[in-house]
Amino acid sequence: MRRPRFLNTILGVVIAAGCAGEPATPLEPQTPHASLLGEVTGAVAPLLLKCSELPAASAAKSIGKDGGVVSVGPYTLVVPKGALKSQVTITAEVVSDKVNSVRFTPEGLQFATGATLTMGYANCSGAGMLLPKKIVYTTEGLKLLEVLNSLDLFSQKKVTTTINHFSRYAIAY
Repeated sequence: MRRPRFLNTILGVVIAAGCAGEPATPLEPQTPHASLLGEVTGAVAPLLLKCSELPAASAAKSIGKDGGVVSVGPYTLVVPKGALKSQVTITAEVVSDKVNSVRFTPEGLQFATGATLTMGYANCSGAGMLLPKKIVYTTEGLKLLEVLNSLDLFSQKKVTTTINHFSRYAIAY
């Protein structure tokens, strides 16, 4: 059976195009250009997860040597026993924005033993929902400062990590 002439022409063009240029090299995985996404320590930066706005809220609790829990909105901070040397009034604030973020004060408070921060993302959507979520340490303007080792509890729509100091934290993917 003969191929139609136009098919031979197309096949010839495809083969010629494939052979032109530099010698073939093994394929390498391609990543988006860093200038499109930003950089964090030389790697492609995570993006903040897009969410519907949560209502602004705050909660304060005095926590000392025995530890304790502060909850506000979909966020929970568990301070273990011995993490603080003295009583401290801890304030957690839901920041109403298109990303899920929480601000803790007093800013810069250090823990002797890491505290556990759990952040919910049931109000979020988009492509980021298909990827593992992370908690990130940010500036007030939501510039990424540090990506924290996090565990995405996908079935619960929550992500958790250990923090050693207070500032502002957000959910990224």
